[in-house]
Amino acid sequence: MEPPVSSGLTRRIGLFQATAINMSQMCGIGPFVTIPLMVAAFGGPQAVIGWVAGALLALVDGLVWAELGASLPGSGGTYVYLREAFQYRTGRLMPFLFVWTAMLFIPLIMSTGVQGLVQYLAYLWPDMTTLQGDVVGVAVLALVVLLLWRRVEDISRITVVMWGVMIVSVGAVILASFTDFHPSLAFTWPAHAVELTHGQFWIGFAAGLTIGIYDYLGYNTASYLGAEIRNPGRVMPRAIVFSILAIMAIYLLMQIGVLGVIDWHSMLDPDDVASTSVASAVLERTWGKGAADTVTVLILVTAFASVFAGLLGGSRVPYDAARDGMFFRSFARLHPRHGFPVLGLVAMGTVTAAGFLFARHVGSSAAHPPLSVLIALLTSVMVIVQALAQIAAVTVLRKRQPDLARPYKMVLYPLPSILAAVGWLVIYGYADKANDGVHPIEWSLAWVGLGGLAYLVWSKVEGAWPFGPREIREEYLEARRVEAR
Repeated sequence: MEPPVSSGLTRRIGLFQATAINMSQMCGIGPFVTIPLMVAAFGGPQAVIGWVAGALLALVDGLVWAELGASLPGSGGTYVYLREAFQYRTGRLMPFLFVWTAMLFIPLIMSTGVQGLVQYLAYLWPDMTTLQGDVVGVAVLALVVLLLWRRVEDISRITVVMWGVMIVSVGAVILASFTDFHPSLAFTWPAHAVELTHGQFWIGFAAGLTIGIYDYLGYNTASYLGAEIRNPGRVMPRAIVFSILAIMAIYLLMQIGVLGVIDWHSMLDPDDVASTSVASAVLERTWGKGAADTVTVLILVTAFASVFAGLLGGSRVPYDAARDGMFFRSFARLHPRHGFPVLGLVAMGTVTAAGFLFARHVGSSAAHPPLSVLIALLTSVMVIVQALAQIAAVTVLRKRQPDLARPYKMVLYPLPSILAAVGWLVIYGYADKANDGVHPIEWSLAWVGLGGLAYLVWSKVEGAWPFGPREIREEYLEARRVEAR
């Protein structure tokens, strides 16, 4: 029997659709801009280790999402899981902090899309200055916000176009690379490429794992649509695992193919086009300048569409929480004419622009390119509230709500949870060393600490815990009891 849905949504998304939704979010601009970063992190073609490590972390963390999504199949994903698990001791604190951190890491993800767009635009506009790149990036964001400043009933067409353009772009790069593939370039690793006893290897590994998990982000997208998933106990875990394995195959083909065409040393040279627009470099070397220009335009379209869709969805996160009484009420206000959340869109757009400009000027060196700065910051912010708290939520819910329906239980529990926690802690623990001078740990702690202060102000006004009683509402457990009567 299907789990109950209190939101009025229809469970119509099956396994194929859920897998496609995950994959469309996982593979956007990311692989086109992070291959050189991965090579730089490992110092050679052994960068393939990073893609495999990222997939393994995504798989074990995906099992956390699978159990939570199957047992709490509502709209909101992490927001719902943290609300249900931590309400007993900390009231509304954890869902509030999730929304607070999401208002930083979601725009930072969008900032990577803008940075990727500017990088590939530089292939078509080689004389573009840093200031001109800044102006282009901010102008793109202004255009996105302007396009979203209206009622958007259905973005399915945009998603389909983005998915199709991305598939064509990735397919062209992979096909082109294997038409002029040189195994000696792809498989000749430097001496001492993997020294497990050397600290520098692990710093590179942590940096590569961070880049890898960034490229796999999106394997949890269907979890946010839990109220619309048909048979979530079966569909959710399969969609997560299938999408990760499929994207891993695409990434490995792309990484190996690119390495077989472009000498990896070129990707480390900031003056070489391969360091910023590696897909364009591959197409130019194999099929000529015309093909490279065409694929570059497709990549620009992919980047723009990903920012558009990301800001559209991101602007709804604080709105949904505010409407549910878990965030500042001002975020629940809709535009009087067009019916979109004004403050959420403006806030997300502003933070995206700020993150883009911050990374371009703080990360202006070859050692810390803007993309690596953005990825380090967004993953560090995600670790504390979303990743680690959500891993803990699995155990907390098993103890607090043992009678909760769990159509899918984590295989080999609690081993995947432990491995996921270790992976995220490696990313977090090495963040400062891998990004010397950027201080992602300090920035993330400051943001979460500021969120804690914001919660105290909000909870005082709302009369919520700790200034009021904890409100225990076991929504899904109660629904099951009603159903059993």
